[in-house]
Amino acid sequence: MTNSSNALKPTGVSRRSFLTKGALAGGAAAATGLAAPAVLAQAPLVVRMQTSWPASDIWMDFAREYIERVEQMSGGRLQVDLLPAGAVVGAFQVMDAVHDGVLDAAHTVPVYWYGKHKAASFFGTGPVFGGSATTMLSWFYQGGGDELYRELTQDRLGLDVYGFMGFPMFAQPFGWFKTEVNTREDLQGFRYRTVGLAADLLQAMGMSVAQLPGGEIVPAMERGVLDAFEFNNPSSDLRFGSPDVADHYYLSSYHQASESFEFLFNKDFFDDLDPDLQAILKYGVEAASTSNTATAMDNYSADLLRIRDEFGVQIHRTSEDILAAQLEAWDVMIEQLEAEDELNKRIMDSQRAWVERVTYFELMNAPDYELAYEHFFPGRLAL
Repeated sequence: MTNSSNALKPTGVSRRSFLTKGALAGGAAAATGLAAPAVLAQAPLVVRMQTSWPASDIWMDFAREYIERVEQMSGGRLQVDLLPAGAVVGAFQVMDAVHDGVLDAAHTVPVYWYGKHKAASFFGTGPVFGGSATTMLSWFYQGGGDELYRELTQDRLGLDVYGFMGFPMFAQPFGWFKTEVNTREDLQGFRYRTVGLAADLLQAMGMSVAQLPGGEIVPAMERGVLDAFEFNNPSSDLRFGSPDVADHYYLSSYHQASESFEFLFNKDFFDDLDPDLQAILKYGVEAASTSNTATAMDNYSADLLRIRDEFGVQIHRTSEDILAAQLEAWDVMIEQLEAEDELNKRIMDSQRAWVERVTYFELMNAPDYELAYEHFFPGRLAL
C-alpha cells in the first residue's frame, strides 16, 4: 500500500480555518452589536466520516449505531455524514484521508494501514499470546496500548489523527475453502486473501497471499484469482455471497483473533471542537462497542445457521495441526519483528505482560461453558 497523502491534499479552505474564521466572525458580529441569525447559531456541525466497508456490509450497520448515539448525545449539534468505502477514497486509504483533512473521521481497522508500519497490525491482528479481543481491547485502554498507539501514529509516523478502539471482535474464522483442509500440508500453494501480519503469517505457512478489501474478495474467487479467503464473520461473509464460491467454512483460527474497530479523527478537526463534543465522539465509541457486540452476537449466530442449513455449506473447526502450525509461525515472526524495530518489541512486551496477568485470571476464573452447553443442548456441537 502506498502513501497517497499528496494526492489527497484538500484544496481551498480547511475545516480548521473555517471553524477559526467562523469564531472570529462571530466575535466581530458581537462587537458591532450584530447578532448572528438563530438558525445559523443552531446549525449542526457535519462530521464527514467514511468507512472501509461496502454499503451492504453489516459493519456499516455497526457504524450507524455509533453515529445514532453521537447525534442523540450531542442534541443535534453533531451530524455525521456516513459514507461507504470508495465514496471519497478506497477502503485502505482512509488513514491518509483523515490525516490530510479530506475526511473528518473514519470507521476502519488499523491493519488496513499497516503498510506504513507493521506495528499497526499489533492493534488488531498481531500475535495471539492467549488473550481474546476483549483482553486486548482492555490492554488498549488500561494496559498502555493507547499511548503506544499515539506514539506510533503521531510521533513515529507524523499522522495528524486521534484513534480510539471499540467492539472487540470475535476470533475470525480461518475462512472459506473450495475443498477440505485438515493439515498444514493441505494449505501449500493456496491463493488466499487476508490482511496485515496475518498475510505474512500465512505466507510463511506456504500460502500465496493477496491483500484485498472486502468488496473485491468474492469477484476474485469467481475469477479464479483466489482459492480461499477470510474476511471476518458469518454475516459479512453471507452478504458478500461467500456460499456461492466455496463449500467449506472453517471457524476458529489464530491468524486474527483479537481485533477491534478503529475510529479515526482528524486531529485539527477534533481539537477545534468544544470539550463536550470531543467527549461525545470519544466515549460514543464505548457506547457503540456494547451495542455492536450485542448486534454481532445476534446476527453472526443466526447467519452461521443460515450458511449451514439454507446454503448447505459444511462448517468445520480448524484442526489442531493447522492451529499449532500458526503458533509456530508466530514464534518465528515475533523474533523477526522484534529485530526489525524496537517499537515492535516494546508493544509486544507490553501485550505479553498484560496477557500473562489478565488471561491467567480469565482462564482460571472461567467455568467450562462447553460442558454446560453440552449438558443442556446435547449433541448440538457435533459437526
